[in-house]
Amino acid sequence: MADLYYLTIEEAAGLLAKREISSRELTQAVIERIAAVEPRVRAYLAMTTERALAQADSADARIAAGERGRLLGVPVAIKDLLTTKGIATTCGSKMLQNFVPPYDATVVSRLFDAGAVMVGKTNMDEFAMGSSTENSAYHVTHNPWDLTRVPGGSSGGSAAAVAAGEAIYSLGSDTGGSIRQPAALCGVVGMKPTYGRVSRYGLVAFASSLDQVGPFTRTVRDMATVLNAICGHDASDSTSAPLDVPDFTADLEKGVKGLRIGVPKEYMPATLDAGVRARVDEALAALEAQGAIVDRDVALPSTEAALAVYYIIAPSEASANLARYDGVKYGFSYQQGEGMWDNMEKTRGCGFGAEVKRRIMIGTYALSSGYYDAYYLKAQKVRTVIRREFDAAFEKYDALVAPVTPTTAFKIGEKTADPFEMYLNDVFTLPVNIAGLPGISVPAGFVDGLPVGLQVIGKPFDEAMVLRVARGYEQTAAWGAKRPPL
Repeated sequence: MADLYYLTIEEAAGLLAKREISSRELTQAVIERIAAVEPRVRAYLAMTTERALAQADSADARIAAGERGRLLGVPVAIKDLLTTKGIATTCGSKMLQNFVPPYDATVVSRLFDAGAVMVGKTNMDEFAMGSSTENSAYHVTHNPWDLTRVPGGSSGGSAAAVAAGEAIYSLGSDTGGSIRQPAALCGVVGMKPTYGRVSRYGLVAFASSLDQVGPFTRTVRDMATVLNAICGHDASDSTSAPLDVPDFTADLEKGVKGLRIGVPKEYMPATLDAGVRARVDEALAALEAQGAIVDRDVALPSTEAALAVYYIIAPSEASANLARYDGVKYGFSYQQGEGMWDNMEKTRGCGFGAEVKRRIMIGTYALSSGYYDAYYLKAQKVRTVIRREFDAAFEKYDALVAPVTPTTAFKIGEKTADPFEMYLNDVFTLPVNIAGLPGISVPAGFVDGLPVGLQVIGKPFDEAMVLRVARGYEQTAAWGAKRPPL
């Protein structure tokens, strides 16, 4: 059977249940695909081939015994900031290049319990700080649609792996758009659930009040399947919401007829790329044709402050979280300095990359005596205003729809010299993190051969509605079925 590596989860599960293919065959097909295209894509930091084949054999035995499960025997890739017992977790940083965790992250454990097969750990911007996966300490990941362009970030490796057929699905993390943005640029489905919906236990922290784990898949139905497996309260995570988790596949096919959908005008500025605007307009027209009531004049006036708010809060939290990497407890340690303090300084100077150091400096400054009230405290107050504006909008609308990114994928190296230009890539995604809301990117066509994503934003803990709207649009087009020219 050709191209097993491009099956959806739903297709793979069906073939496995009927025993028309085995998990070992499927896993071997993905491993062979990785061997064929990985030298060009470079989506992975580490392969776990032997473990994957052992997990595949275990899955086949479970299937032979009559067990059934939508993820049982299906290969997955894991972003390299989710801890994996006995397997290095580097966060794309030299600081953790030799760190081997003694435990699995909760989301990883839940996937393993469901019978998932892990084929490897994916590349990422160092400590999830970046929008292009160019900040990895190891190598740059390339966009499968155009190898001269970035895949987005920080979860670029996870997005590129799914787009290139190097995994059936994957896990990433989203602090300011790090799932939705690379999903849009790579032409796959990517979702950030509501903050607290998915356990962060075992997720190496960047900004603790913003980070959230989420999947990359090829279809919205597959997305709902993975969310069913990974969502839910976790006593090991104090930020995990003690709420029941619905079956996210239940309402997928209800359609969008009669739903009220708002389009924030701040997300459709004059500077938006013309091709991206055209694809979003076409998607809105498709939703209207299905009976959705679309209002293109929704106001979220504090959106323009979101970028500044994010780049005060996120670096401030990063400054605190990354203080633990001092060369004493674990990770890289410089031992040739003149005493303890010199060793600590050189550990951090050599172990962290330029972008991480930049954000630590910004965060430390914002938290320093005399500036805390002027910057960090004020940013938190504006964060509350942003959340309240979303709350007011959701009193009128079932969901909001917007672009994911201002442009399609840019050239590798094009924005590395200007951090502010790089930060602007997340201008449409980071307000969702600031407010703790669920958001999804679903493929919405192409501009000059490069994918465009449509973003659907929902009320807190209303992932079901976000998925329903995304599925409603997905049914109007077959963009997700297109494959990159590798």
